[in-house]
Parts: sequence; C-alpha cells; structure tokens
Amino acid sequence: MLIIGIDPGISGSICFFEDGKIIEVIEMPVMTEGKKNKKQVNGAQIYNEFLKRINNKDDEIRVVIEQVSAMPGQGVTSMFNFGQSYGILKGICSAMQLPMFFVRPAKWKKYFNLINSQKDASRTRAIEIFPYFSTQLSKKKDSNKADAILIASFYYETHQKED
Repeated sequence: MLIIGIDPGISGSICFFEDGKIIEVIEMPVMTEGKKNKKQVNGAQIYNEFLKRINNKDDEIRVVIEQVSAMPGQGVTSMFNFGQSYGILKGICSAMQLPMFFVRPAKWKKYFNLINSQKDASRTRAIEIFPYFSTQLSKKKDSNKADAILIASFYYETHQKED
C-alpha cells in the first residue's frame, strides 16, 4: 500500500511511504501569484507529483492529510491562504479518486509522544524512527518534512490490520 502523508500549507510537505519505508519526501509545490508575488500551493504540480508515483501502482493508495483548523492569533489572510491550500489538496484527491483520511495533529503527535513539545521535536523523532533518512532532515526547516513522514507512519502503524 502506498501512503501519501501530507502536512498541508505553503511550507508543508508530502511524504510517499510504502511498506513501512519512506520512498520520498518533497516540499509542498508552490508558485507565485499576483503583483506581490505571494506564494500559493501549485495544484497542477501536486497532481503531477501524485501521478508520477501512482501511475504504475496496482496496490491500494491512501492519502492522509493533517486535519488542521484556525489557530488563535493567526491573521485572516494567512488562515484564508491555508484553507485554500487545504481545499486544493482535497480537490486534487477527489478528482483523482484517491481515498482521503484526515488526522488531527493532536492524534498523531500523541501517538509519537510529541504533545507539548517543540516544533523541532518531530524532526528528532522522525530521525530516530527512520535513521536512513536523517541526511534529508538535517535542517531545522525540515520539521515540515518530518511532520509529513510521521503522519504517513502514523496511518501505516495504526491502520495495518484494518486495510
């Protein structure tokens, strides 16, 4: 089974995970728009990234997206942009007829014992679990990649018996 774990948003990441192993992790494809060159998620590129990896797959595919909501203190514009990114991901999966599953941050973080920890703790945990991938998680900014990895891993570990 191919699991696609997604940490949504402009600075998020997408993890392609199969048989308990990380195949690849990419940063969220983005593009600039408008006069101010604001970044937004590039839906066409996400579609192509998905297509590249699922075209020859006979087995099942699961897309696991972190289910996020508005947080206190976030601006209206940033929340709108975040919601737009989330909607683009859902739209692509729907159009490609890929089954989607949603997991709240508290649920997967609790599973990996990351509740009330620093943002960077997920990167440390991902390196502990997948040491062969540590070179690609060497920078602090790679915590979004680690989140996508842990989201995919959470689904793999908690849903193996059900699928």
